[in-house]
Amino acid sequence: MRRLYQIVGVANIVIVPASMASEMDVGESARSRIAWRLLPFLFLLYVANYLDRTNIAYAALGMKGDLGLTDSVFGTASGIFFIGYFALQIPGALLVERWSARLLLAITLITWGALTTLTGFVHSAHQLYGARFLLGAAEAGFFPGVIVYLSHWFIYEDRATAVARFMSAIPIGFIVGGPIAGKILGVHWLNLTGWRWLFLLEGLPALILGIATLFVLPDRPKEVGWLRSDERGWLVSKLEEERRAKAHVEHMSIWQALRHPPVLILTVGLFFMGLFFTYTGGYAFWFWMPTMLQRLTGWTDVAQIGWIGAIPFIGGLVGMLALGWSSDRTRERRWHFAAPQLSAAVALIAWLTFPHSNALLVALFTLVGFGTVAYLPAFWALPSAFLSASAAAAAVGFINCTASIGGFFGPKIIGDISQKTGSFTGGFAVMIACFVIGSVLVLICPRQRAT
Repeated sequence: MRRLYQIVGVANIVIVPASMASEMDVGESARSRIAWRLLPFLFLLYVANYLDRTNIAYAALGMKGDLGLTDSVFGTASGIFFIGYFALQIPGALLVERWSARLLLAITLITWGALTTLTGFVHSAHQLYGARFLLGAAEAGFFPGVIVYLSHWFIYEDRATAVARFMSAIPIGFIVGGPIAGKILGVHWLNLTGWRWLFLLEGLPALILGIATLFVLPDRPKEVGWLRSDERGWLVSKLEEERRAKAHVEHMSIWQALRHPPVLILTVGLFFMGLFFTYTGGYAFWFWMPTMLQRLTGWTDVAQIGWIGAIPFIGGLVGMLALGWSSDRTRERRWHFAAPQLSAAVALIAWLTFPHSNALLVALFTLVGFGTVAYLPAFWALPSAFLSASAAAAAVGFINCTASIGGFFGPKIIGDISQKTGSFTGGFAVMIACFVIGSVLVLICPRQRAT
């Protein structure tokens, strides 16, 4: 008689063949091994990415006076990063799919690390514009490349959790970056002010990690020796099953992929949400939060602002990991996308409604920090649910490409409003509208097809 295993559930007992139980064990082992081998390193790369992308938010506390930057100029300098970022999204994603993730990511890291360091030598607003534009172009292929790369290693059921763990680097980057920036801003070495040292020093991790990528990061499961043959076979088989399930779109050209209805749903939705809403509100908060804290509280100690500025992103980190796990468990994406942003809108409405205090500001900013990052894993699990291979790579690049435009408008709009009114009230109203409208748009999109 064939041997059987009992798997005990909460409400019942399921009897499965021993061969199936063995396959489940192999699958669990492979999934665990891959997660522990790849995600910590990718996480470090993304921490370096966000340190270099957003350190201008804290550098502004010293840079604006030295370079004579107005709020409007600073908003433009923060956002112009995304003009350069816009152009190279699709090529980066396709190179990961068709060439080599290891080589592309290494080149990208080394290039943006060098450009971040060079930003420490700018002496005018126009030089700052140029440095930020080039930095955006250098970083463009990184994020879509990693999203495509994760689809080479993680089955669909694990993808939102994998994205959540990877993208938890966003709040971690702010959590560690705030106190570090506050400390560096207080130094004056070799007749260079602290904000210059902030750029000089924070470009180094990307350079070092770029070199390490060449030796640490494998391209495909078939290339690694740290997976057992049965684990490698299980993973390749599962990914092949997903590919066959999406065979009706597998052979689409890139142009056909971009015209495919699910891609258009995602792209149009995220385009408008990114251009005018989701990314507009999120990046407005990320780039302006240290300055908002300084002005709304009256604090002058930049080290204190750095430490307090980390708190909102602790809330974001907890929310991202929890909602990424929940989204995979329930296989639901839309409400996991919308709920955090609606929470951020409620927090800003509360600030405009209730009597002000520093404690209330920090608490509400924590809810905004949660809202601006916790939705990300649920959304970025969507493209590979519909598409695979080059079609998915093109879709990810195109979606992130259009979304990046919102990263330009968000900081710029807040800067222009602050410059004209001397207040962040109008900027908060814009952010509230962005979060609410963005949530509504994604909720009215048709439900994704699970694979």
